[in-house]
Amino acid sequence: MVLKKSDTGIILSSSHEPVHRHQRPETEKSIVIIVTLTALIFVAASAVMSQWSIREMSKIVRGQFNGEQMVIAHNVKNFIEREFSFLKREMRILSKELENYKDPYRAIRSTLVRLVECGVSAIEFHDMEAGILYSGHPFRKEVSRSLLEESSFLPFDFDLEKTNQLRVSKPQITSSGIFITIRSPVGQSDSRIIYCHVNISWFLDPYLKNIRSGKTGYAWIIDNEGHFLFHPDSSFVGKNAFLARKEKDHDISFVEINKIQRDEMLTGLEGTGWYVSGWHRGLTGRMEKLIAYTPVTISEIPTHMWSIAVVAPVFEIEEAIKNKYMDQFFVQLAVIFAIIAGASIIMFFEVKWSRRMENEASRQTEELVKSEAKYRSLVESAEDFIFTVDPRGKFQSMNSFTSNFFKSRADDHIGKELSSLFPKELSDKLEGLIPRVFESGKSIRDESGFDLDGTQIFLAANMVPVRSEKENVHWVLCIARDITEDKKLERHLIHTEKLVSLGTLSAGVAHEINNPLGVILGFCDLMLRKRDNTSQDYKDLKIIERQGLHCKEIVENLLGFVHTGEDNGHQQTDLNLCIKDAIKIVTHRIKKEGISLSMDLLDTIPLVIGNFRKLQQVFLNLINNAVDAMPQGGRLTIQTFMDSHLHMVVVRFKDEGIAIEDKDIDHIFEPFFTTKATGRGTGLGLFVSYGIITGLGGIMECESRKHSSVDSVSSGTVFIVKLMMIS
Repeated sequence: MVLKKSDTGIILSSSHEPVHRHQRPETEKSIVIIVTLTALIFVAASAVMSQWSIREMSKIVRGQFNGEQMVIAHNVKNFIEREFSFLKREMRILSKELENYKDPYRAIRSTLVRLVECGVSAIEFHDMEAGILYSGHPFRKEVSRSLLEESSFLPFDFDLEKTNQLRVSKPQITSSGIFITIRSPVGQSDSRIIYCHVNISWFLDPYLKNIRSGKTGYAWIIDNEGHFLFHPDSSFVGKNAFLARKEKDHDISFVEINKIQRDEMLTGLEGTGWYVSGWHRGLTGRMEKLIAYTPVTISEIPTHMWSIAVVAPVFEIEEAIKNKYMDQFFVQLAVIFAIIAGASIIMFFEVKWSRRMENEASRQTEELVKSEAKYRSLVESAEDFIFTVDPRGKFQSMNSFTSNFFKSRADDHIGKELSSLFPKELSDKLEGLIPRVFESGKSIRDESGFDLDGTQIFLAANMVPVRSEKENVHWVLCIARDITEDKKLERHLIHTEKLVSLGTLSAGVAHEINNPLGVILGFCDLMLRKRDNTSQDYKDLKIIERQGLHCKEIVENLLGFVHTGEDNGHQQTDLNLCIKDAIKIVTHRIKKEGISLSMDLLDTIPLVIGNFRKLQQVFLNLINNAVDAMPQGGRLTIQTFMDSHLHMVVVRFKDEGIAIEDKDIDHIFEPFFTTKATGRGTGLGLFVSYGIITGLGGIMECESRKHSSVDSVSSGTVFIVKLMMIS
């Protein structure tokens, strides 16, 4: 079989044409002339391209520089938000201390010591119940106490609605500076309140005054009403950002920066841009500046946002670009002249190089032919079904194993439908899956069964998309393997697991039988001693009869589980009845282990697809695993309900026992994998159960929370089984 795909640029061919070797002196001469003329054109074009290059380079560098300014802005943003979070946390701590009736003097003083570098100008505690005001300042040694009505320092205006939550005021511009106040109630009462007054200049200046973007760039901050909270030019602080610049320079319109402030910064957006200014530090005159800005969240309830901007003049960047460009220009000239010299050398060696390339091409062509034959041999010798299908569902290629398996020839089916080779059951299944691969562009794995000459055959197929250079799915490659023997082994493992489960049940059955047999033997002994036909004999015989019936019921339950019966395919099963029958078998063990059983079964649940005994085996395995996970007792909850989204019936087993390790959770459905002690488990229970459920078209999932060896008992484990309902 040969797979050819011309649009991928890979073509396997069994033959190649001989390579002709001719000297072309005239062509070589023409190449030299063309290279020389091209070099001269490049020299002439370099001058024209210079201005364009510098403009493009300037755009790139501007973008990169603004990106660096954005990093600085984010650092400032993080600093401010972190410091405000620290202030709020300290206010909550102080509120908690005062709520617990700690000494106000000591509590306020210790808080001021911690907040001395955070711009706090005063902390006040208003105890309206006692009519007392406690006031502390960072540069005063003692906390003062006065009558509340005598206070001359009133807190800033807050929302009049009473609240027991921490609040932050808007910036208040006064003659002595810009302040904000953090209001924190003590406990749940509004009669005891803490006010923390923060001087914005003290808060921002130590950090922002040393920030540099480039050589001379700086940062400034405005609040959500457009007032400067910080600016290197102290005359701007406290003024409206839309008016302050105009007052300083009437000849510039400031349209760009006003638009950025109004439409972006005051609305809480982040971005970069440029604007025209009339000054920069000690320099004056019309100049262009780059700006990067980002919002700063001061408070979420109520919402208070500032905006931090980092700016730098463009001339710093352009000066560096021009210097670099001149160096680049001279390098380009040197390269062009080097090309001219190199072209002559290249032509000198061109003939020799051409011969070497021709020899190499011949060698690689031969290797390609050998490689094609090798891969053809691998595909043809594989004992797997390998074929490709186009979007119309028609064969494009197949290996001989596929055609021979169905006693046919590959050439007879190329370009034909899948049904021309495969049985209807298999072709219908593949025709439903292949379009999904074309649509999703992802591989699909599936197991299919079909009847061939009276024999049930099972295939595990993997359908892989084959893409073209345009990344479109061109074909679907299907590789399938005969897993009929694996299915037989699976059925054998199911019977083996039943024997393991039967061994677990035997102890409970023996315990149940011992009690009635003891009664039977006791009364028989009594009858032997009395040896008369009084009415008591009748009573004894009735007791023997009752206990015998009890033994019979237990043995019948056990025998009912052991009896496999015929597997009639996908039967209709009452899920609730199946669960209840399984519970009857293990009732004694559940009670013996001190397990509390809770069942929440949906009464109106529909019938599901599945064999009654196989599903009972799955449920018994999950119940026994849950009991094993709770050696100290606990609760086992079993629920049934509908999943309307998937149109499936769901059974949920939840225990409160030892959870599964994170490292083991991905391996629990693997054969012979077990976390139980030696002799307690075979590692086949969940593997077989998973095979039964998935074989019915269902889903089996596990959720468990255990993240370390210390957390030996967590919230337990949940197994979820989803089964297809009868339509």
